[in-house]
Amino acid sequence: MKYALYPGCTVLGRGRNYEMAARQVARVLGIEFVDLDDFECCGFPIKSVHYETFMMMGARNIFAAEQKELDICTLCSACTGSLTEVNKHLIEHFDEKTRIVSTLKKNGINYRMGRNIAVKHFAKILYEDVGINEIQKLIRKRLSNLNIAAHYGCHYLKPTDIYKNPEDPENPHTLDELISVTGANSINYSEKLSCCGAGVLAISEDLAYSIARPKFQELSGNSTDAMVLICPFCSVMYDDNQKKIEKKFGEKYNLPVLYYPQLLGLALGIDAKLLGLRMNRVSTRALLEKIGA
Repeated sequence: MKYALYPGCTVLGRGRNYEMAARQVARVLGIEFVDLDDFECCGFPIKSVHYETFMMMGARNIFAAEQKELDICTLCSACTGSLTEVNKHLIEHFDEKTRIVSTLKKNGINYRMGRNIAVKHFAKILYEDVGINEIQKLIRKRLSNLNIAAHYGCHYLKPTDIYKNPEDPENPHTLDELISVTGANSINYSEKLSCCGAGVLAISEDLAYSIARPKFQELSGNSTDAMVLICPFCSVMYDDNQKKIEKKFGEKYNLPVLYYPQLLGLALGIDAKLLGLRMNRVSTRALLEKIGA
């Protein structure tokens, strides 16, 4: 399996541990990542401000992958949603695709239209393309003594109409199953589907922290060993800003927050250093000691 790896802006700026872990896991699972120099921002930050520019930015990434005849593997859920939306529109509206190619050419960016490609989040590639059964065969260390809280995040599940195989956003299952294949217990909890609050972080930190707080409050008191997520901006809220949220509300959570490839990597027997666990903001030392890593 070969994919053009699209890390996105947040991963490159604040989530290099996510990229490290994803590359390590991909290598063990026989997934080849190709890095494309033409990749740029997906356009998500300006979608609500100037939709035409959003389409142009997304299309450029789609066209770059088309040149190499490669499907795109994304790490960020927001990037996944943006590029999937643009790609779906281009496939369904060929005249629009032709117009955007022409507009880019006028600005010195030349692409030829290739075969239609797909955009898939790394978690969906693991679940759908590699498969739970194949992952199971490669597990070297079952993490059966860990209680893990899955955080799906909003853009991984919604809007359902842009995804080829959407899952029920009110009852998702893929991340839970991916956690379970490591041997860990994926717990159920009432705040499981709550938003992280990152969408309003730049507008109001107080509001963003208040949105993130209930999940911390529930998980910090129920023997949860870690939260596992699949989006770098969700990690910005739950890992990077956890200390700030603790300080604001006078509470203590001390909840490790892992990217899913970090958890899977441990189960695959990959060294914790190679998975970037030292780069996680909230210490993962106690969790590693618990599994003897």
